[in-house]
Amino acid sequence: MSVLLSDVVSGSAVGLRGRLWQLSAAELRAAAVEASAEILRLEAVRVAVVDELSLRPDDQVIASRGVGSWLAANTMLQVRDGKKIAALGSALRPFPAVAARFDDGDCSFDHAVLIVAFCESPPKGMPEEALPRCIDLLLAAASGVEATTTKVRNVIATLERLFESDEIPPAEDVDLNELRIASTLNGRVVVRGDFDALTGEMLLSALSNLTMPTPAPDGTPDARSAAKRTADGFTELIRRYLDCARTGTDGGQRPHVNVHINARDLAEHRDCAATPSKTDDGMAVSDLDVGHMPWLGPLSVSQTRLLGCDCFLSTVLLDSHGAPLDAKPGKRLVTAEQRTALIARDRGCAFPGCTCVPAWTDAHHIRHWANGGPTVMNNLVLLCRSHHRLMHRKSGFVGKWEIRIGVDNKPWFIPPPSIDPQQHPRPANTTFKT
Repeated sequence: MSVLLSDVVSGSAVGLRGRLWQLSAAELRAAAVEASAEILRLEAVRVAVVDELSLRPDDQVIASRGVGSWLAANTMLQVRDGKKIAALGSALRPFPAVAARFDDGDCSFDHAVLIVAFCESPPKGMPEEALPRCIDLLLAAASGVEATTTKVRNVIATLERLFESDEIPPAEDVDLNELRIASTLNGRVVVRGDFDALTGEMLLSALSNLTMPTPAPDGTPDARSAAKRTADGFTELIRRYLDCARTGTDGGQRPHVNVHINARDLAEHRDCAATPSKTDDGMAVSDLDVGHMPWLGPLSVSQTRLLGCDCFLSTVLLDSHGAPLDAKPGKRLVTAEQRTALIARDRGCAFPGCTCVPAWTDAHHIRHWANGGPTVMNNLVLLCRSHHRLMHRKSGFVGKWEIRIGVDNKPWFIPPPSIDPQQHPRPANTTFKT
């Protein structure tokens, strides 16, 4: 029996695996995208139906102590997931713009949750009339295939910076920190914690070089799962601490917390920071910055200034586009100062869509050193090991990606014709305009 592309998404998955070989790679990609869009559509349908049912509960729903519990009892969902679906439906009612984008399939479930959470508890200093514009900015970050949770969180952090108040953001409230360590009946130990962003950043920084995949002596890839590597790294971290807190290196540096911030925002007085210059729309989001940690992302200016009272301060000169300046060719290997500047610009692997953190990246020469490429900022880009190999002609890959430094002095990626026949340049992973 043959298989048609139109039947893949609309039909049953029973027996499908044995027939998918009849589809080309392009058809398989199209089917995966179409199936993902269908999942988003059905997710929105489920939220709407469950929300309507919560408004008109019958005996079965009432007996189940709520529509979320009823949904879990009649599906393969966990109770917590059923309640999250019911909660989102209720939360979307006062915000029709967010609901419309979610219903249209252009905003994921998780991103909708983040947006309505911001709308329900906006910064103390934000006037009511600013909410529609804030929603537009959040939806812009949450829409399209390039939307990521990091981008949504960055916009939220920027808006909190714009309307900064004395209230501590939940991500920085140390009073909410919890760590539970309990032994199990079989003699093992279960660890469960909930920490503020700064503590989490310290933990992830300390674990970074201990959790990296390590190839076997014969060159085969590390077979451990991410969870197993983290457990092994945590064990090694404790062992080193007990052995006089010995540490390794992380991306050429000893593990520590790195926070990047615009010097103007670091120096501004709180009263000045709360009333920035405004655009025609009454907001100046693009002119604002927040503290940024390589692992956990946004950090409020208040917390960043607190850290700035007792830290080692490195200065990176930036141009008008926010790109670091560098005029020293140096040697083939980047200097510590250049790597600091690259992290400030690329914030990890710059390849579009990649989320690899700075500690796990290499500094790649856009024009190879062997071909006369200098070791300067406009010829360097941070790439994870996988994308670094891709730039050097990864085995089995047809075509070649190109990297160019744009007029904004930031890297842009040009895909090969096999991916995009028109070869439209794609911005680096951190390039996002609100």
